[in-house]
Amino acid sequence: LEYDCINEDAVIHPMATILGAVSAEIDKKGDVSGKDMMLAIALGIDTSCILGISSNAPLRFFRPSTAGAFGATAAIASLRGFDKETIQNAFGTTYGQISGTLQPHKEGSPVLGMQVGFCARSALAACDLAGNGLIGPKDVITGQYGYFNLFEGEGECDWEDAFKTLGKVWQVARTSHKPFPSGRLTHGVVDAIQQIRAKQDIDPDGIEKIVAWVPPLAFRLVGRPDIEDPSPNYAKLCIPFVAATTVLEGTVDVPHFEDAWLKNPAVHKLAARVEYNQDDNPDLNKVAPQRVEMFLRDGTHFDIPVPAIFGHPENALTAEQNVDKFMRNWGFGAEPLDVKNGERMVEMISNLEDVTNASDLIALTVR
Repeated sequence: LEYDCINEDAVIHPMATILGAVSAEIDKKGDVSGKDMMLAIALGIDTSCILGISSNAPLRFFRPSTAGAFGATAAIASLRGFDKETIQNAFGTTYGQISGTLQPHKEGSPVLGMQVGFCARSALAACDLAGNGLIGPKDVITGQYGYFNLFEGEGECDWEDAFKTLGKVWQVARTSHKPFPSGRLTHGVVDAIQQIRAKQDIDPDGIEKIVAWVPPLAFRLVGRPDIEDPSPNYAKLCIPFVAATTVLEGTVDVPHFEDAWLKNPAVHKLAARVEYNQDDNPDLNKVAPQRVEMFLRDGTHFDIPVPAIFGHPENALTAEQNVDKFMRNWGFGAEPLDVKNGERMVEMISNLEDVTNASDLIALTVR
């Protein structure tokens, strides 16, 4: 769930921090309606995404944590019915705890994902403290030492137009779903290779090379060489590894980032023939478009543009594909959950506005 959705305009996974915090709040509070849960999540997504959209700077910090912390705070504030002053104090207290560095991304460390948990916890603590009267700093977004100047870069944010969309454009409708459990920035390569495989059967030994053309953001974050024995997080963020896996398996899924597949010599043999290049996209925060070329030894050449990567609202998963992905993930836990509970979860989420007690959702995840 941490990386299930991404707003590609904001370069942020808005669900990352928000849903964890909201789930914890609902579990503790009980008696929260599905409508109130939906509203809280939507407000949280708006808060996080507007911060990301406001920035013109290259990604410097891990926004699912940093901007996500403010979104989680807004969502919890909504569930608790805070007034304006208490919300301001909660935001200020969240800012005092905010964290999220890209160094774990660079190294492929599992701390990358843990940071969203740290910030979800911080949002809950901030709301507890503000609700009990703690006075926080107020100008934590646009102040001299506020979020925009310190986390996004002084002078790099044009926030006024973005903030005018609040209450008019719901960012939840602009988020992309992640079909695959690798970094979203690798998904253009997966999409293109799947399109090629749909045209004809591909013999991996018949591939001379694969060339991925990606925007500067993708080149910087997932343009990394394949290595012989990668950690799961490194492999998820490695274009050559993900591309080779897709050619061999037709997709990438959770088992492809476990020990046996990570050491699969066939993957690394093919990955050595995958190149990645930065395109001329002037926007340093764009996820797409991407393009993939595949050259076969018999002279066949595929050139596949990907203007909207699979999962984007303009190239969306069907309802059936979304449910199929959910149920696969439901069974991938170290201790798999009851399949009937997963099916019940799908049914409840499909009718969330009619759910009277959202904590029933949490109960389905308990073995």
